Amino acid sequence: MTNGTNRIFDEFARLMTDAAGAAQNVRREVETAFQAQAERFMNSMDLVKREEFEVVREMAIAARDENDALKARIEALEAKLSQQS
Repeated sequence: MTNGTNRIFDEFARLMTDAAGAAQNVRREVETAFQAQAERFMNSMDLVKREEFEVVREMAIAARDENDALKARIEALEAKLSQQS
């Protein structure tokens, strides 16, 4: 009886191990399918990637700084011109 019980437990353990492996494979397949679908969805929405956003953001900051510098130069020149008049 002991050998029969051990054999049943061994078979049950093997079955559970196989089931756990199958569940992990199904999980990986679902994750892969979800990621692919999410990527297709994001691409169809015409969203920008974070890296592209950061590059454009830095360009905007640089342009704003340059505009501020040019505005200060114009104001200084206007002030100088009004003093000469």
